[in-house]
Amino acid sequence: MSHAIDGHHDGELERRMSNETRFAVAPDTLPNACLAVVEHLNARLALMVGEDERASSGMFRLSYTFAVAQGQWLTLETLIDPAEPAFPSVTPLVPAAHWYEREVQDMFGLTAVGHPDPRRLVHHDDWPDGLHPLRKDFDPSLPVPRVDRPAETFHTLHGEGFVEIPVGPIHAGVIEPGHFRFAAVGEAVFDLQPRLFYTHRGIEKLAEGKTPAQVLQLAERVCGACSCSHGVSYSQAVETLAGIEVPPRAAAVRTLYLELERLYNHLGDLGNICAGVSFAAGASFGAQLKEAVQRLNERVAGNRFLHGVNQIGGVRRDPSASDLHDIAATTTHIATEFRSFIEMMLSSDTVLERLKTTGFLPAATARALGAVGVAARASGVDVDSRRDHPHAGYPALPMPTPVVVRSEGDVYARVLVRSDEILATLAMIRAVLDTLPDGPAAVSPGRVPGGRAAFAVSESPRGENIHFVRTAPDGTIERYRVRSASYPNWPAVAACVPGNMVPDFPVINKSFELCYACLDR
Repeated sequence: MSHAIDGHHDGELERRMSNETRFAVAPDTLPNACLAVVEHLNARLALMVGEDERASSGMFRLSYTFAVAQGQWLTLETLIDPAEPAFPSVTPLVPAAHWYEREVQDMFGLTAVGHPDPRRLVHHDDWPDGLHPLRKDFDPSLPVPRVDRPAETFHTLHGEGFVEIPVGPIHAGVIEPGHFRFAAVGEAVFDLQPRLFYTHRGIEKLAEGKTPAQVLQLAERVCGACSCSHGVSYSQAVETLAGIEVPPRAAAVRTLYLELERLYNHLGDLGNICAGVSFAAGASFGAQLKEAVQRLNERVAGNRFLHGVNQIGGVRRDPSASDLHDIAATTTHIATEFRSFIEMMLSSDTVLERLKTTGFLPAATARALGAVGVAARASGVDVDSRRDHPHAGYPALPMPTPVVVRSEGDVYARVLVRSDEILATLAMIRAVLDTLPDGPAAVSPGRVPGGRAAFAVSESPRGENIHFVRTAPDGTIERYRVRSASYPNWPAVAACVPGNMVPDFPVINKSFELCYACLDR
């Protein structure tokens, strides 16, 4: 892969994972190096990690990781001198970097020079200047003094008839806060600017100095609806550091739980889309099916959201024979009921009129923003980490991972992708049950080595989750980075709303069904 960035790098770095190639890059060549990777290798920016290494190397480290062909990763790393805490922005050439670089500005105090939108992202107006939580000299135990300053302005469209419509951050539903600023003429939307990160919890900072086992509890609580997939990503990253493979049964059970998580989320999402177009019968049917799966989760795993099913080295909740029978019976019933549900939903002309051509996300935009999951696949972007970066027990299934791709790019396409994925998930659950091996459900990871770094992925209901872990010399967590599927997908929501009507926003938003908590990690 080095040929793709010839002339842009300072040499290959030591591999930290068998499927990752790393190159050192000087800051001034970083943007062109990233562009070369995207253009020559048809790569997607999947992760950016900032690290404060002033205590060891006297520098800050920035890493840009790209997903390339055949399950491989390519990472470009550059060092930033604290005496000149700035770097040339990659965003003008690789738009997918735009949130990553703004977050590095907020959390590390490193300025992305030339960024087209250098406003704050994570920090809101009352956060003091010069205080950067992911620097090692930031003490999270001390209170943060708040600053009284004018609210940061949104970009404004000018012209006759333009109005700004503020929505949120507090909403009528029982959801987390998020502000959406519409620029409209009448009900026609010309621009949408979201303001998120209202309830940031500092999970990545909390992880510092804790043991890998302790941080697993934080990983599982990044997001309630994707608890299992976050737990799998984190556990796999630590297992890579420890150099262990989980037993075949543990890998298969992880797959089972991951697909149950996908099933209840997709069912609930389709019901929520029905609610977004005031189709009450469909909303009720979807909620009923989601509830049935969550009750199954509680019977099998001890809770509705699949908390605590993973451990480093395998799974903590190994389903019994009666549990497996329960899963088979319940999912068979769900399959029958779901066919009735989706037939009812898609036979309604009123529903279809609201779904088709609404919230169109072009494939080029989805690629440029690095979209993943249903959002990407419904716009013709063929990406699914179950196939592209095999994990858990997916490689051992007696069937290839069905990747559902549509080209329409609208709400209707996102409905059809979820519908087909539900049927595929039910088939994969049956395949796991039919081939589940005997044997232990976990192995001891032993002592996790210090001074190492790795990352791992899982395919959550919303798309690719990536967890990066670096250990300190004593084996505790030095740096923990979470990149959820919602992170690259939220900008896609803002991109596909202009050109629609204000009343279309609820169903567009629900068709992505992204997570606020995954941002507020």
